[in-house]
Amino acid sequence: MSVTGRSNEELHDQAAEAARRYEDSTTERERVEDRLAAGVRFPDTPDALAVRADRILERGGLSPSAVVADIHGEAMDLPDANERIIDLSNELQAWSFLPRGVRAGTSVARITLRRDGRELPHGTGFLVSPRLMMTNHHVLPDEGFARRCFAEFNAQVTVDNIPDTAVRMELDPGAFFAADRRLDFALVAVTPAPDGRPPGEIFGWNRLSVQLGKLVLGEKVNIIGHPDGRLKEIVLRDNAVLVRLDDFVHYRTDTRPGNSGSPVFNDQWEVVALHHSGVPKKDDQGRVLRKDGQPWRQGDGDDAIEWVANEGVRISSVLKHLAGLDLDPARRALLTEMGPDSGLDQSTIAAPAPALASPAVPGVTPTPTSGAPVTESGTDARKPKAGRPARSTAFGGRRHLVFLHGRDQHEKEPDELRRTWASGLNRGLTLASLPPVDPEDVWFPFYGTRLHDLVTGRESTAEAISLDEVSAAAAAEVFATESPTGSYERLLYEAATRAGMPQDGPAATEGFGAGLVGALHRPLSWLAARSDLDEWTIATFLRDVDLYLGDSAVRQSVLDSVMETMPTTGELVLVTHSLGTVVGLDLLTRLPDGLDPVLLVTAGSPLGLDGVNERLLAHGPHRPPRVRDWVNVWCPTDGVAIGCPLEDERWGKLTQLAVSNGRDRAHKIDEYLAHAGAAGAIGSVLGRT
Repeated sequence: MSVTGRSNEELHDQAAEAARRYEDSTTERERVEDRLAAGVRFPDTPDALAVRADRILERGGLSPSAVVADIHGEAMDLPDANERIIDLSNELQAWSFLPRGVRAGTSVARITLRRDGRELPHGTGFLVSPRLMMTNHHVLPDEGFARRCFAEFNAQVTVDNIPDTAVRMELDPGAFFAADRRLDFALVAVTPAPDGRPPGEIFGWNRLSVQLGKLVLGEKVNIIGHPDGRLKEIVLRDNAVLVRLDDFVHYRTDTRPGNSGSPVFNDQWEVVALHHSGVPKKDDQGRVLRKDGQPWRQGDGDDAIEWVANEGVRISSVLKHLAGLDLDPARRALLTEMGPDSGLDQSTIAAPAPALASPAVPGVTPTPTSGAPVTESGTDARKPKAGRPARSTAFGGRRHLVFLHGRDQHEKEPDELRRTWASGLNRGLTLASLPPVDPEDVWFPFYGTRLHDLVTGRESTAEAISLDEVSAAAAAEVFATESPTGSYERLLYEAATRAGMPQDGPAATEGFGAGLVGALHRPLSWLAARSDLDEWTIATFLRDVDLYLGDSAVRQSVLDSVMETMPTTGELVLVTHSLGTVVGLDLLTRLPDGLDPVLLVTAGSPLGLDGVNERLLAHGPHRPPRVRDWVNVWCPTDGVAIGCPLEDERWGKLTQLAVSNGRDRAHKIDEYLAHAGAAGAIGSVLGRT
């Protein structure tokens, strides 16, 4: 709620509408309260409990050992098991509950209004992508008003209870602004920092999900915001969800006016709602009551009202509204940055193309039949983007720096990608006291479009499907079925095992888990909970690796794309990332005799997985042919770099460099290259006389 003295008409209208919805749902709320009073912890439907239990297990909200010890301590049927899983997730908060909460809270900012030379705290907002912030419509009703406001991050106290240093960032409604009065939300772009970094790369952002299962009736919620414009505060778990409507949810918690625009979290720190209004108590005549029981009058102030509950807008409703907006490509691209779980990235999942056979799982596009790559002719006239050669004068014309990218780059421009890589490398070179490189002095082969077409089929024949119709685990089941050599499941389980997943887990949970969550949800959720990547990224990354390694036509097409933009003579410094590290090791077996690989850099690599290295062209861990020096750089929270460091002695002598990448950037190549150790190894070779 606004505390600026600006017109409160919309704000009071929102409260009146919330009160009407509260009254209309009285029968349901009283039923829920009666069941809560009778000792039913979560008075929701069996289907809702099953979906919620599934999501808790998928998201690492409960340790497998706790499930095995408690669920199997006594015989119980599936509905009881679901309820017990939810109960356990409320009772047994892992240590990670606190740092995850801190991470989520860092993305929350105070929105402040400039008016008549003063700066007036106005509401709360939170980042939902690298560049977008969400708040209420009544906080930012239009673009003009948004231009008069700014966001203050770190408006809080430190662990020593002294004020932190707030960081101001301007709003940029010209780049993006969308709002809806009924759902009471606004989404606005935030300008980058002076160094060019978007705010989400500094403070993190909340990955919103359109999927079901984030909350059930009776469950606890947590709210972080700026009540009354004060420094950041948290309402932690002292509440209960009472009613879930189509677009709104009612809950009891202690919030104040400035909490408008605050995120409402579940215990896994997923945003379940956008807090937007209190529900005022009314008498039989429909008059709003004060705390002393007397009718409220204009001039009494909002603090005098007797608030009986709070209302939030369901985040899935906001996402579905955003998906239906008619936006230009630039603004649609900003929405896409919210990630695959938001349902706003239309390229992530597509319906099966008519010419391809597929198992009957909605929303997942099958891969092409082995040995039959999709062509670029016919109705799909899209031409793959071309790689970028370096200038002939680069590094004296004797040495060649080559960047080899990973998967999921098909929608990006090679020039932009090359600049991003070079920018990260130059940050690291600066730390290493070495001269920077010009992006145009770098070779940048590009196979992104070709790989994407081979994986998903022709986009012109694919119909986008909403992500709320399929989970990452369900998609993984399809990927396993379509694996050219049947190796997808092995890759997934090997990665989870190397990440510490207990080996007795599947057998111990088989009795209740098989019908509840599917065979592959457990390794996916284990990897996601112990890394900086979500289930969708992990599932699709392993799908692409498996397809590249398992289908000779795909491998040949990718390698041909790379060889189209490669030097032929001189000294080669090959810097590879992600799937590119796998492609790079294959590439080294095919280099012309006149090209001498003096340095190989692998970053964020899955080469440590036996299911990967055994299927390389050279078969198994091996010293890359002719390579003089090799640096393998990895981050412990990178869910792709499972199996690093590369400890098998057959890899030969190499430098293993463990780094700590930024929050939500564990797998980013520019983050890897920004470390002085990795950049220094590259720069020292490039500058060698």
